[in-house]
Amino acid sequence: MNWLTWSLLSAAFAAATAILAKIGIAGIDSNLATAIRTTVILLFTWAIAWGTGALGSVGQISGRSWLFLMLSGIATGFSWLCYFRALSIGNASSVAPVDKLSVVFVIVFAGIFLGEKITFIKAVGGLLIAAGAIVLAFA
Repeated sequence: MNWLTWSLLSAAFAAATAILAKIGIAGIDSNLATAIRTTVILLFTWAIAWGTGALGSVGQISGRSWLFLMLSGIATGFSWLCYFRALSIGNASSVAPVDKLSVVFVIVFAGIFLGEKITFIKAVGGLLIAAGAIVLAFA
């Protein structure tokens, strides 16, 4: 499978995540819900790493990679805490589009921090995503 197939699967699972999470957080604290979800993800992903034999290469990971993967994990944690809090007080159909403004942030941050070129087409696409998120959030 290519990057597009994996990306579409990611989007479909993200959509399922929003719906399942909205149902699951009914009546419980959003931080506790995030902790439960994160525990499941932790166990699930380590099982996959073990099952595919990827654990054997843990010792070969550079310090730089460890640092940035840990920072990414912290950012993910904050993102999930905020996402679950937003879901607990808002409509999934409004929260999810605003959450997807991350695409716009990635375009900007990739230009700043990774040196990726922000083309006219990417800028227009980012603006359309932002406009769509705003329209859907307040529809």
